[in-house]
Amino acid sequence: MKIRTILLGAFLSGLTGCSLAPSYLRPALPTAATFPGENAAATEAGLRIDQIGWREFFTDARLRELIDQALENNRDLHSAMQRVAEARGLYGIQRADRLPGFDAEATANRSRVPAVLSPTGQAVIANQYQATLNLSAWELDFWGRVHSLSTAALESYLATEEARRAIVINLIAQVATAYLIERELDEQIAIARQTLATREDSYRIAKRRYEVGYASKLDASQAEALLNQARADQASLQLQREQNRNALTLLVGAPVVSQESRPLSQIEQGFIRVLSAGLPSDLLLNRPDVRGAEHRLKAANANIGAARAAFLPRIMLTGNLGTASIELGSLFGPGSTLWSIAPSLTLPIFDGGRNRANLEVSQARRDLAVADYERTIQVAFREVADALAARHWLTEQAAAQQATLAAQTERASLAGLRYQNGAAPYLEVLDAERDRFAAEQALVQVRRALISSSVNLYAALGGGATDTGNTSKAPHAP
Repeated sequence: MKIRTILLGAFLSGLTGCSLAPSYLRPALPTAATFPGENAAATEAGLRIDQIGWREFFTDARLRELIDQALENNRDLHSAMQRVAEARGLYGIQRADRLPGFDAEATANRSRVPAVLSPTGQAVIANQYQATLNLSAWELDFWGRVHSLSTAALESYLATEEARRAIVINLIAQVATAYLIERELDEQIAIARQTLATREDSYRIAKRRYEVGYASKLDASQAEALLNQARADQASLQLQREQNRNALTLLVGAPVVSQESRPLSQIEQGFIRVLSAGLPSDLLLNRPDVRGAEHRLKAANANIGAARAAFLPRIMLTGNLGTASIELGSLFGPGSTLWSIAPSLTLPIFDGGRNRANLEVSQARRDLAVADYERTIQVAFREVADALAARHWLTEQAAAQQATLAAQTERASLAGLRYQNGAAPYLEVLDAERDRFAAEQALVQVRRALISSSVNLYAALGGGATDTGNTSKAPHAP
């Protein structure tokens, strides 16, 4: 009974020892209380990021299909998942040190003692049979050293999981952006083809007018130059689309099936949901990189507790409980019980300053983790602020560019009439057509950039990490 009481007391003491780690306090936000340009009305105008998953945010079925493929096949995401599995295993190894380890052992020994060494003066043959349950060296964690190391391993695992979630968000945003760029290029190529057809007609007319002597050869040469420029522009756009398709294939991790061209104008209406930026404090709840930085800070904080405990005595416990006999048949008979308990205490006296230096390193790493945490929040704040500014100013830029295109279209029409009536040289028509084409292409670029700014805002706020088929479950805290 006494042995059981001693073992039970040691077990409970080992599991419930105190912790010397500093009390954790989350650092204050090193940013402004609100995002630039945001007010209460704007904050309430859209959905909060935690109210919508990426499947609801993106309404385009083709894009959702591509994102699903990327989450299934992207190799960077596969690597991140394996790093999570590795961190989970390392935590399991460290957590196992908090529990005692037992192993069963059975031995049989037969020996002969020669007559010259035997007390009876005759040779003796002896048998010994033994079966024991052994307790390997187990540290009684009175000062929380093992507990702190286990906590640090858990926080490191959780930080790795958040890093995987950050890769998921970035991957979703990259796929969406590449998809939008392809739609932009589809529309620009369609405009270039229409422009090329128009300029072929213009060149044919200018050439005919020169052949009949109604116009100079300069007009025909200028029309031909404008036609060749349109062909070069179309080839450049085709190259950009092929390169973007290759980038999208790399993101998806599998061949992307070519489909019929879909200009941006066919998908931009209702392509995404309207979001509310919320408050900067919401980044702590939604941004995985911020949460990951906080987990790393907690791990560094726990390591200080382990470093402090290294100054105090370490108590190890070994022992065994079993039965022994000289006859196999009576191995488990009455009176065959054996047991032993062997506690040991190690007190550091002189280590050349190793423990003190280790504590200083742990404290420096905690301070470094605080700086990393604060910078992560500041970077997140800037990314959201940039996305909000882009959403606001690109809206105004799109309106201005639309007005510019209308003016350039009217200018090209008037220049054509003036040339037909002999009131203007053909160069004026060429300049007007060139500027109109540039205005059309610029408007498509701005419209795509406006949609992309909302995608960037969604990613900056920490959206997209939900509904991703997470393959791992976080273990319980120690």
